[in-house]
Amino acid sequence: MYDVITVGSSTIDVFAHTHNELITIRSHDSKESLIAYPSGGKILIRELNFTIGGGGTNTAVTFSRLGLKTAWLSKLGLDDNGKQIIDKMKDEKVDFIGPRAKGQSGYSIILDSIEHDRTILTYKGLNNELAPKEIDFRKLKARWFYFSSMIGTSLKALEKVALYAKEKKIPYGFNPSSYLCEKGISQISKIVKNAELLVLNKEEAEQLVGKGKPKELAKKLKKLGPRQVIVTDGHRPCTLLYDDKFYVITPSGEKVVESTGAGDAFASSFVAGMIKKDDPKFALHLAQVNAESVLSHHGAKNKLLKWNEALRIMKRKRYALKIMKA
Repeated sequence: MYDVITVGSSTIDVFAHTHNELITIRSHDSKESLIAYPSGGKILIRELNFTIGGGGTNTAVTFSRLGLKTAWLSKLGLDDNGKQIIDKMKDEKVDFIGPRAKGQSGYSIILDSIEHDRTILTYKGLNNELAPKEIDFRKLKARWFYFSSMIGTSLKALEKVALYAKEKKIPYGFNPSSYLCEKGISQISKIVKNAELLVLNKEEAEQLVGKGKPKELAKKLKKLGPRQVIVTDGHRPCTLLYDDKFYVITPSGEKVVESTGAGDAFASSFVAGMIKKDDPKFALHLAQVNAESVLSHHGAKNKLLKWNEALRIMKRKRYALKIMKA
């Protein structure tokens, strides 16, 4: 029996740090920032780092470091990248319970910007090809499930696991990405409607239910079925709708070095806090501390905290938390 099983992608992540330019394109109703490189030039990379990434592995490592017995379900290639990913997860005390097959494992190139945000070029590979028939449901024994974004055949597999969770009365959290949300609620309604927790950033929430402020978005999202809803908003306050109350926590404003994996750290740390304490205030505090630790370092996992580390930081680092009726 696992405390939590994560379902989601894995990648080899390559962080390429360059001297780039940041440009802004404006229209009448929008503004977009773009990382820019000169066409036809050769760009020198000033720093190159290799890590393991992907929503499935990022969240699994979060849970494991916070003291929970963890497994991770996905599909990997029989290539060297697949072996590297499995070896790293073994080091993190995470069991891999998915299939391996001929083909390429996932790979991502992360381009850092001068504003410390990033653009990711990602190759999904076999991450998209997990078939429902390849899942060994005998291994899916857990107190909780955590679902990150899956597309292609893997989305059908995720729906199957969500149905299994409903039948077995196992709660699950779901954190779909923008490329799922932009296709509309019909793509993910089977998973969303029975979720214990739905976590989205403001942009993703608006893709599903239209424009609005975080509290408005959370209310609209809850009508889709999930019991709890979290809407994050970058460096601005994060909103949790839990039962009939809003919990709004304000980040500390700590310097951001690089943002990859911070969303995964926040969402999975919140779930870990609920598994450990069943207290939304504690879970939000833990989530904010772990996310800010990731934000202050390069890489999605480099500074994910262990349980005792997180507790020590939580004692000295307080956040403004408002609770109000919904």
